[in-house]
Amino acid sequence: MNTGSLVVLLILGPIFAAVVGIIFLRALKIWKGVSSEHNQQRQAEETKLIQEIYRGLAKLEERVEALETILLDRHRKEDLK
Repeated sequence: MNTGSLVVLLILGPIFAAVVGIIFLRALKIWKGVSSEHNQQRQAEETKLIQEIYRGLAKLEERVEALETILLDRHRKEDLK
């Protein structure tokens, strides 16, 4: 697997997992038909979960950018030799 494919996989993989998770939670919510008060509690929990996922993805993006920088620096050093 080349570096480009790995970077795309690292970026799109968690995003895809988050989207699938959100869809699953919504489908479960519709299927169970929860009450209004319980629905608000679940919605608050889902909001917290989505915020955590967003923060995690932001950190992941920073890590990927750092890895890209390291790889590009190595590639440039090899080209100079």
